[in-house]
Amino acid sequence: MLVLLAAVSLTWQQPGAQTPHPVARIVVEPADAVIVVGDSVRLRGTALDSAGQPVAGAEVRFFGRGFEGAVDRETGVVRGGARGVLALSAIALVPNQPPSAPTPVLVRIVAPPAARVAVGPAVSRLLVGQRLALHARVFAANGDDRDDAVRWTTSAPRVARVGPDGRLEALTPGRATVTAATGGVQGSVTVTVAASTVRRLEIAGGAGEARTGDVLRFRAVARDGAGAEVAGVTPQWTFAPGGGMIEADGAFVANEPGEYTISASLGSVSAETVVRVRARDVRRPTRTVGRLPVTGLGTAEFWPHPDGRHAYLSTMGDRLYALDISDPGAPRITDSVVVDARHINDVMSTADGRWGVMTRENASSRRNGIVILDLADPAHPKAIAEYTETVTGGVHSAFVYTQPVHGTHVYLTDDATGSLRVIDLNDPAHPREIARWQPRPGQAGNTLHDLEVKDGLAYLAYWNDGLIILDVGNGMRGGSPAEPRLVSQLKYDLDALYRWVEAEGGPGFIRGTHTVWRHRNYVFIGDEVFTAAPQGIRMPGIGLGRANGRLQVVDVSDITQPRIVAWYEPHDGGMHNIWVAGDTLYAGDYQGGLRVLDIAGELRGDLLAQGREIAWVHTGDANGFVPNAAMAWGAFYHNGLVWVNDVFSGLWVVKVEPRAEPAPVIP
Repeated sequence: MLVLLAAVSLTWQQPGAQTPHPVARIVVEPADAVIVVGDSVRLRGTALDSAGQPVAGAEVRFFGRGFEGAVDRETGVVRGGARGVLALSAIALVPNQPPSAPTPVLVRIVAPPAARVAVGPAVSRLLVGQRLALHARVFAANGDDRDDAVRWTTSAPRVARVGPDGRLEALTPGRATVTAATGGVQGSVTVTVAASTVRRLEIAGGAGEARTGDVLRFRAVARDGAGAEVAGVTPQWTFAPGGGMIEADGAFVANEPGEYTISASLGSVSAETVVRVRARDVRRPTRTVGRLPVTGLGTAEFWPHPDGRHAYLSTMGDRLYALDISDPGAPRITDSVVVDARHINDVMSTADGRWGVMTRENASSRRNGIVILDLADPAHPKAIAEYTETVTGGVHSAFVYTQPVHGTHVYLTDDATGSLRVIDLNDPAHPREIARWQPRPGQAGNTLHDLEVKDGLAYLAYWNDGLIILDVGNGMRGGSPAEPRLVSQLKYDLDALYRWVEAEGGPGFIRGTHTVWRHRNYVFIGDEVFTAAPQGIRMPGIGLGRANGRLQVVDVSDITQPRIVAWYEPHDGGMHNIWVAGDTLYAGDYQGGLRVLDIAGELRGDLLAQGREIAWVHTGDANGFVPNAAMAWGAFYHNGLVWVNDVFSGLWVVKVEPRAEPAPVIP
């Protein structure tokens, strides 16, 4: 929850001021500044009095460090690091006066010029009479999506005609190259148009019955007049009625129960099949088994000790609590570790439970970093060492991982630079840094927020830079903990995805790839999103808006080409931390409370609309830090129970009950 620290509203007090401040307003130039990623602009501010005249001796300073860029408070130079809106504040300093009231300043950072156009789908063969909708994506050199309009042309209009919307029609046998261009860049696809010998089309595969959310894979079989199969053809798929989706590969998923007609067409030849879809029906009741209320400060991360009887709960304060959870109905605090910090965001043990690591932010000494814990007695952890040397600016998240070849390391986020740091923990009393990695060294806007390491691959939630996968010992790219190597990256347009959040709360909203979890052939990534303007219930003293953000499902069956295939987005909360066990995903949904999601089978499309939500628990408490409000940080499945850590109300222990059997019908 880095935003709870990084997005604190800048306020200035004027105690006892009985007369108006000499500065009535600040004029900033250029107004409505727009810069390209990687470029900079210098802001200049003029302090004016109530008559509109410059105030003698006033100096204007600029403050704020956003996720998308940075400003030099003395010179006013803004450096753009990533797409988005950088929200700053200008204040005027006048001798013998308190600072003036802040003036909001917004700098919009846009993608670099178009550098590449990708045309799809990648179809190489069409039949005369066939129609196909092409699409074009325009990318900047840094991988950012752009929304440039493209101009479609064809090298052989008598062979294949293309419309201004990219709709392609095969006319006569031959070859044609279809091009989408914008500015000085273009992309193309070459198709061969063949005479159609298809006389009949059949639909194979799939199923006649399914549940909402089930992915059915249909295949079109084209046959000539003799009944022989015509290979290498790509049909156009459609379905009706109802909500759902069908993709170019024939994969169909329904959102709603009903009877669906699936159609495939090749020019004038078509085929249909019917699928009857019933409700997924996965809802289950829940029961609150136990509680551990925490008063006086917010709670953060929960981590169960491998022995199954103990756990740890961090706080938005100076202490980590050790818990006895052997009786889930009455978890209790057994000890605490108090350190110099105002926020202990993360805690995790080694797989054998012998050692632990907790993170620190906002220490009064400005020496943050991590603290190493001796967990020989799990109920009474002891701080035995710390590492601050290269991460004194703060550590938000950490992941402890052991490999037989390389030993144990801590992979952590560095608040100051936004880089990944790798700390050798093979001698826990003497931790040392052995590597650092970031996608854009030396540029503004680097923000690593969360990470997971599994099977020698590190999965990084890199905020503006999306999902990044590194080899840290897998062997795929020859990487190791000491030398991480890039495997792949998935960037997506956060501003376009959450345009409605800007409409709701104004520009400068907070959004980024926040959390990550690898499971089967998927990586689940959660986006953290807050409206720019505070709305509704919020943490006292912190000027955040309403939490939003979706869970996105990334297919990594080809790990070099990750792609988003599904999503889950309730609109009464926002995805924070998640936990996956078997076919179930557990999520802390901020003000939405606990969410439990069915992720069985193949995943495509809108998981909420498909009825995959198993349970929802509102974790608000009348006696909470903020009464009756939920702010669920995360959820952990442990010992058959769900342990939900809520910022406002402490720890909840929830049982997801078996489905109730229907009552017998008595004749």
